[in-house]
Amino acid sequence: MNFAASPSVLAGITTRNRADILPKALDSLRRQSYPNLSVCVIDDGSDDATPALRKNYPAINWVRHEKSTGYMDSRNELMRHTDAEYYLSLDDDAWFMRGDEIDLAIAHLQERPTLGGIAFDILSPDRAAPEERTGAIPVSLFIGCGHVLRLSAVKRAGYYAPTPGAYGSEEKDLCLRLADLGHRIDLLTGVHVWHDKAWAGRDNRPLHRSGVCNEMVMTLRRCPAPDFLLVLPLKVVSYLWFWLRHPRYFFSGLRGLADFIRHSAGAWRTRQPVQRSTFWHRPKRRASAST
Repeated sequence: MNFAASPSVLAGITTRNRADILPKALDSLRRQSYPNLSVCVIDDGSDDATPALRKNYPAINWVRHEKSTGYMDSRNELMRHTDAEYYLSLDDDAWFMRGDEIDLAIAHLQERPTLGGIAFDILSPDRAAPEERTGAIPVSLFIGCGHVLRLSAVKRAGYYAPTPGAYGSEEKDLCLRLADLGHRIDLLTGVHVWHDKAWAGRDNRPLHRSGVCNEMVMTLRRCPAPDFLLVLPLKVVSYLWFWLRHPRYFFSGLRGLADFIRHSAGAWRTRQPVQRSTFWHRPKRRASAST
């Protein structure tokens, strides 16, 4: 692609206290062959050496939050305040493995005007073997650490919805709303992003608590009636089964359910269910999980 014929792409990274690994993400963007690419980093209240990295990347636009607002709010900020046609989201602990990934994603989107976004094929320490590039397949969701969204579709869908917890189900929620508007997501098999999982080894029980609460809230908001009367109890049963096999998450999971109960009235007031056909549709293959 040449610059004049290339749609504009904004690559956004939200980071907080990842000065040691963030340069890998930035360097991988710098190596991309796509010509019409701008990069913006939101420093979401870092108190490590992150601000000092700015001098090494003068071509990048840096935005500083003195107080953390969370990555969902930061993604919305990036998408709302750009005139780019596409938004590329990359986590601060993720990076591209070649240099042509954005070229391939945008070419695929340009050929399919109703497509809502691209899910890159995610590799990580627990799924490290690359796959062959065998084409695109429809999936139910993209993974947050590496994806591209058509901004006109995301604007119609209403961007990321606020959630009680800081983490969990935000991509699923947005993908449901995109699908309800007729915008599917395709996975580019073998077009990889490496996700280093910088949080690995830490206590992820708070993440589980947040994820349980957000998943239940998302279901109450999007599941059509009367289906949610069955789906919500089944989700609780599935969590109980998970906690039997992983008892260290039991109490954090129960706290997540308690958080959901506290926020259920607010979730009900913001309830905007999708069509039944949208909620129950499942493509043959889902995007590779990385969280």
